[in-house]
Amino acid sequence: MATYVSSPQDGSRHTQMTKKILWKLDCRILPPLALLWLANFIDRSNIGNAKIAGLERDARLHGDQFNSVLAELPGSYLIVEVPSNIVMKKFKPNRWLAILVCLWGVVTTLTSVVHNFGGLLAIRICLGLCEGGLLPGMILYLSTIYKRHELQLRVGIFYASASLSGAFGGLLASAIIQMDGVGGLSGWRWIFILEGIATVLIGIIAACILPADLASAPFLTQEERDFAVRRFQEDGKTAEIISGDDDSPMEDKAEKGSQAHHESAQPVILLETQKEDERFEWREVVRGCLDIQVWLTGLAYWGAIVSLYSYSLFLPTIIAGLGYSGVQAQLRTVPPYVPAAVLTVIVAYLSDRLRWRGPFILICLPLSIIGYIIAVTATNDKTRYIAVFFMAAGIYPAGPCLLSILPNNSRGHYKKATTTALQLAVANTGGFLATFVYTPDQAPKYHKGHTIVLACVILAWVMIAANVLYCLWENKARREGRRQGNIDKYLQLVREGKTRAPIGDRHPEFMFTL
Repeated sequence: MATYVSSPQDGSRHTQMTKKILWKLDCRILPPLALLWLANFIDRSNIGNAKIAGLERDARLHGDQFNSVLAELPGSYLIVEVPSNIVMKKFKPNRWLAILVCLWGVVTTLTSVVHNFGGLLAIRICLGLCEGGLLPGMILYLSTIYKRHELQLRVGIFYASASLSGAFGGLLASAIIQMDGVGGLSGWRWIFILEGIATVLIGIIAACILPADLASAPFLTQEERDFAVRRFQEDGKTAEIISGDDDSPMEDKAEKGSQAHHESAQPVILLETQKEDERFEWREVVRGCLDIQVWLTGLAYWGAIVSLYSYSLFLPTIIAGLGYSGVQAQLRTVPPYVPAAVLTVIVAYLSDRLRWRGPFILICLPLSIIGYIIAVTATNDKTRYIAVFFMAAGIYPAGPCLLSILPNNSRGHYKKATTTALQLAVANTGGFLATFVYTPDQAPKYHKGHTIVLACVILAWVMIAANVLYCLWENKARREGRRQGNIDKYLQLVREGKTRAPIGDRHPEFMFTL
């Protein structure tokens, strides 16, 4: 019934060209994206470093006001994530992402001038509005450059920079706070000034280096651009020609579709899983919102976000609770991130090789679960410090897997734009909880906070297990021919003029990645 488009080249020539193009793409795309994500993570979490460097005292924060300030960031993210992804197609993605980065770099720098709770609250809201579109935008951008099962390694590489940013951010903060008193400014103010300026510079560099798309990548030859576009378009693409006014049962349509292709006697409908010139339709946005995988993976990422956010924001505070202070506390935030970064890349590589997403999450998250159990039960400070290594080693490698599921399992640009952004919108509500998990009254052991995060990580594991089972069930139904009716429903929408979008992931021969 389906005709698959053959590869652009056969044999060794195809393999050599693919390797050459991927190497060029990786060298020009991944370093800038890693820098963007590094800047994002540092500018989002440097308030934790600033807190133990005197921010709380100078801004006259008391009670849970610091936690309230942190809660504004994920709230701002919710407002902009989905609209940003939809709008990005109207602009060149490289420019759109760079604009976002430069804007929040300015906001980060302005954080240095706040003197009270109200000012800090306002500046964090602005930071969230500028930062919110970055991660969904980067995921969508990469999914237009790389094939389905090339994606996670690339996501893992730039995501590993989040782990490194935790290490680098701690080292940088410990160095910058030595400037305390320079220019009459506190050390924590210099953290925001210097890191904000660096972010603006990174945004400008990214705008100059990142290509808008494969077809216009200046570092590829014309032959390479053509090849890259073709291989991307043919990734999992099912092309099937059906007579436009044919109402015959599905079992007869393959033969008639083939005749229509050669005779051109009737209008035809080309069933495509993706289309380059796809136009915006609200129907595709709704279709994305109703995808069960959005909610299963979104809830899973919600649990992961509680762990990720609370870890990055409060690790300096948690370590300070182990008896360290000042520069010593900052420096001890560095080591736990290193093995997490290494594992993130290793898991991403294996995930692409084996074409698994969910199963690796189910393997990684138990490491975090062990870490939080140790943190709750241990009485020795050294043992509790070991626990933070386990926390990071489980949750950071799971992140790229979570982010890669929906780009792999969504077809149609606006369906994919909606699912990837909505997943993050759902997940980022976990940021509200994360900011209140560790409160001052729990110091120094933070048992309550660790227990809450432990429950959230377990929830994430359960939701991913459910999503893996759903994908197995749906793929089995498609292999057995029980989803052929999807084509009839789609053709009816086309004939009634209700859609011009491709059939996308509804095609019965499109298989979900676990």
